[in-house]
Amino acid sequence: MAIKKHNLIEKRNVLNEVRQNNMTLQEIRFFSIYLSKINARDPSTRVVKFPLEDFQKIMEFGRLNIRQLENTTDSLLQKIVKVRSEDGGYTAFQLFKRCKVFKDETEQWYIEIDAHDDALPLMFEFKKEYFTYELWNALRLKSSNQLRMYEILKQYEKVGSRKVSVKELRELLGIAPTEYPRWNNFKVRVLDACQQALEESTDIKFTYKLIRTGRGGKITGLEFFISKNENYTDQLTLEEFIDLQPDNIEVSAQDKRETFFQNEDLEFLAGACENEFSEKEMQVLFDLVKQQVPYDGDYPNGLPCARYDYLAQQYHNLNLQANKRKITNRFAYLKKIIDMEKN
Repeated sequence: MAIKKHNLIEKRNVLNEVRQNNMTLQEIRFFSIYLSKINARDPSTRVVKFPLEDFQKIMEFGRLNIRQLENTTDSLLQKIVKVRSEDGGYTAFQLFKRCKVFKDETEQWYIEIDAHDDALPLMFEFKKEYFTYELWNALRLKSSNQLRMYEILKQYEKVGSRKVSVKELRELLGIAPTEYPRWNNFKVRVLDACQQALEESTDIKFTYKLIRTGRGGKITGLEFFISKNENYTDQLTLEEFIDLQPDNIEVSAQDKRETFFQNEDLEFLAGACENEFSEKEMQVLFDLVKQQVPYDGDYPNGLPCARYDYLAQQYHNLNLQANKRKITNRFAYLKKIIDMEKN
């Protein structure tokens, strides 16, 4: 894969305002990489090809698992975005329409992905407002909230500020109404965490003030103040990012059969935790996840994918904490993280 030193992303404002509440960090990151590799003024570049090994590292697979690969590509093909209209309606469509995994003439495996026809106007028609940023900003961020916050504010960098309601911000960040229902939780785990991450890892930084309404002074919105981050210069190319990811472990067909769980639902969910935990431990986590992502919810990509995405986010939070402190029992700590979500 030929990598340019500077991978520029050109993104239409209307595409940046779509609701992406069913996309994980890895999927949003992959979409950013896809946008960096197309020519936004040439729809014939809509098909993008990656070496399969690079794709696995971008998606942060813990090891090569064919079923996990199939589930991931299926999930990408099912991703739905919604574009709101001024009259209160919306248009919903898929981002991608085809994914192909194949060997070339040199016997190297590749993955090829093609944008959905309905998504082409948002990716390639640049007659209206758009903004640009270097891909390295997206590669440094460690959660979907951080990456979306970066894009939401980067769009308004030249303006210098942006006002948004709390409800709209949660929708833009892809945070469900049941996530962080308490303001203090939302402030610490989303706003303050994003503020620190952007200042440490991207070319912009921000401050914010609260907008209160009513006699009780209820917090209903925020005003962000965006400025250039003069102190951050540690840029990272896609090639360098891929090189930094751990190598995937090739396993034989026999090894794959031996590592499969008896329960296929648990085996699928185990991929969200990079297959770190036993089947017995996954059963405990599954029971907890069912409480957070119940049967009666509205899940565009289906209940299994919604639970997978939820657990993947909590597992990512576990790794963030592990980078800050020594965790002797990762399974118990992950249970604690999920339990805290219920409060």
